[in-house]
Amino acid sequence: MEDLHVLITTPFHPAYVTAERINRAKNLKLLLTAGIGSDHIDLKAAAAAGLTVAEVTGSNTVSVAEDELMRILILVRNFLPGYHQVTQGEWNVAGVAYRAYDLEGKTVGTVGAGRIGRLLLQRLKPFNCNLLYHDRLKITPELEKETGATFEEDLDAMLPKCDIIVINTPLTEKTIGMFNKEKISKLKKGVLIVNNARGAIMDTQAVVDACSSGHIAGYSGDVWYPQPAPKDHPWRYMPNHAMTPHFSGTTIDAQLRYAAGVKDMLQRYFKGEEFPVENYIVKDGELASQYR
Repeated sequence: MEDLHVLITTPFHPAYVTAERINRAKNLKLLLTAGIGSDHIDLKAAAAAGLTVAEVTGSNTVSVAEDELMRILILVRNFLPGYHQVTQGEWNVAGVAYRAYDLEGKTVGTVGAGRIGRLLLQRLKPFNCNLLYHDRLKITPELEKETGATFEEDLDAMLPKCDIIVINTPLTEKTIGMFNKEKISKLKKGVLIVNNARGAIMDTQAVVDACSSGHIAGYSGDVWYPQPAPKDHPWRYMPNHAMTPHFSGTTIDAQLRYAAGVKDMLQRYFKGEEFPVENYIVKDGELASQYR
């Protein structure tokens, strides 16, 4: 790594770019994330070293939002136990139907309403849900009217209202471990949680305990901490989960988009040109606002 000028990483199988590695890489100038989410990089160390950090903003937002909708339906309809029945040669309708519900009429809250969160709200609108969102900033009045989503300034006030919680906030110093035992205790008993954001936003053991007690009736996502998840990671074995490896943002369509975005930024870099402004995570020693 000492001889690198440019390092390209992904959030799906990340090489964690620590302060120690940054300090050893004396020639490093540019860190590119092939995808969205550069929290696997020590951004403060990168800023202090005068590096540029950029990612392909927007490249897989559609992919992740679609995946979140799928996971909501998988949990609400109790799909996985039914699937496991047929693969195991069983047929017990009552054994799965007692935990299956309609999505219509349920209250869904997204913690974070950035690009992915907004797309999810639009996709949930036809299901006639009660939609809530919490973020630092409100979405536009036009989008609020289109989706019927209600802004919740106080996260703790929103949580107990929700049948389903979707995590759509970036991993920052403020959100790491956000959903700990205390926060989870505020959730409605029987809540369903979807998290395609970052595994470290959740307290690992608190999620296991809540799934085991039934406080969380279902947990689905594709993000873990660390990644790849070790074989003994407790989320692999906790009840009522629908976990997968981190691939929600890695559809073939998304891969084409972020490959094209990385290629474009490399070409711009070698020509001495600026990147699209929304792609910068660290520029001139300054962190993008969501990471401060």
